[in-house]
Amino acid sequence: MKRIVLVFSLLTLAVFQVLAQGKVLKILMIGAHPDDCDIKGGGTAALFVAMGHQVKFISVTNGDAGHMEMGGGVLAKRRYAETQEAAKRLGIQYDVLDNHDGELLPTLENRLEIIRKIREWEADVVISHRNNDYHPDHRYTGILVQDAAYMVGVPNIAADTPPLRKNPVFLYFQDNFKKPNPFQPDIAIDISSVIDKKIDAMDAHVSQFYEWLPWIGNLTEPIPTGQAERKAWLKSKRFSTPNASVLKALESWYGEEQAAQVQFAEAFEVCEYGTQPNKEEIVRLFPMLGKTASK
Repeated sequence: MKRIVLVFSLLTLAVFQVLAQGKVLKILMIGAHPDDCDIKGGGTAALFVAMGHQVKFISVTNGDAGHMEMGGGVLAKRRYAETQEAAKRLGIQYDVLDNHDGELLPTLENRLEIIRKIREWEADVVISHRNNDYHPDHRYTGILVQDAAYMVGVPNIAADTPPLRKNPVFLYFQDNFKKPNPFQPDIAIDISSVIDKKIDAMDAHVSQFYEWLPWIGNLTEPIPTGQAERKAWLKSKRFSTPNASVLKALESWYGEEQAAQVQFAEAFEVCEYGTQPNKEEIVRLFPMLGKTASK
């Protein structure tokens, strides 16, 4: 009974927060594979959901090549089930498109599908990969989203889906690639309070974090078998304190004293396509910054 009352109280608080802001925000994260959004934006997604906003993840491929022992339709079904478990744990929606892992190309057909997905969600914010990533699926996902950025408002393109009347803000996930240009953390979010929620979502992708990625990384140490031990191991392997550029961005949003206390963060770069937000607009679209962003 106490648990039911607590859940109801949290939901009520989220509703009041949204009412105070006046609008439910709709956030769309588009990754190449069925765990990319969880890795790059799972903490930020958890914060949005806690505030009563709506988040959807899209995987542009079905992940049917990402394993050392299984593949094809069997793996695609397994990875789809993992996305739905992750969605349940985060309180989001998770779509998986039927493109083969490792074979994605920036075709017109794929572009039109991305345009439709952005329109159907009526996205306020769209976040995806930069196009200088190491993985061709990441690069081409980034290109597809970039190519959709203007077209989402053109009525005669993908005319079967109503166009958006306002272009979303398009952002990039953080990466460490330097050429031809390094990632620029325009927005940095403190996710320390929800890091366990993010790990819980990533933990749902058993085929990846406990099987495929350790194998492809030539990891020799044994993978823990207990659930709590696995999550602790995942946290130790996948997360570290913010780097210098992200810390500087955190200071601009939270102030030096608070930024120094941030253990875990996610950062995003504003894409030059789409609506170009000023600081006030960023705070509106990322309301978790609203009480802390320096004026």
